[in-house]
Amino acid sequence: MAPSSRRPFRSAPPEAPPLTARQQQILDWIRAYVETAGMPPTRAEIAKGLGFSTASSAEDHLQALARKGAIELRPGASRGLRVRERPGVPVQGTLPLVGRVAAGSPILATGHIEGRFRIDPALFAPRADYLLRVRGDSMVDAGIRDGDLLAVHAAAEARSGQVVVARVGGAGGDEVTVKRLKRRGRTILLMAENPAYAPIEIDPQVTPLAIEGVGVGVIRTGL
Repeated sequence: MAPSSRRPFRSAPPEAPPLTARQQQILDWIRAYVETAGMPPTRAEIAKGLGFSTASSAEDHLQALARKGAIELRPGASRGLRVRERPGVPVQGTLPLVGRVAAGSPILATGHIEGRFRIDPALFAPRADYLLRVRGDSMVDAGIRDGDLLAVHAAAEARSGQVVVARVGGAGGDEVTVKRLKRRGRTILLMAENPAYAPIEIDPQVTPLAIEGVGVGVIRTGL
């Protein structure tokens, strides 16, 4: 028998199981908490916010949401939950929040996403692709403080003078940093906006450097 020329059938990805009205209410409350506080709530905070009698009651609801794929739970962490994007349920008008970035891994890897903020990416020009939580005070004179959220447009190139998210390689792995880019011949300077910090001088032929994005706005969290 001659082999069939028909292409194999590929089924569409299954849609997420529907949530009950109460489960949707809990999920919306959790998402709003993350958007406001910049971090997931504890079980006790969920119980208090939603009127549950005990934290264990909140845990039962979280387990049900996890079984339906609405959230991901991380055992052993008091704030170990993450709202997930569900197949067939698009999340629109939001930006992922990136926390600490592990060496050698993509900046938008799942493990780096702390949550999502309901912020329209089109509010920024150019359009923002993600939010990065700023660590340290090296950019305070540019109005970027420790704990702020930097709106970032993903880009592999940047002009001299722009604030960039840069990945600097080295013998110990790599580091993702927020600095102002300056070009001086073939040398690249990553300039802090704080006189307490010296510029990072890079010869790209010696030290790997990759631009991850360009800063397009700052959101102050007050945390």
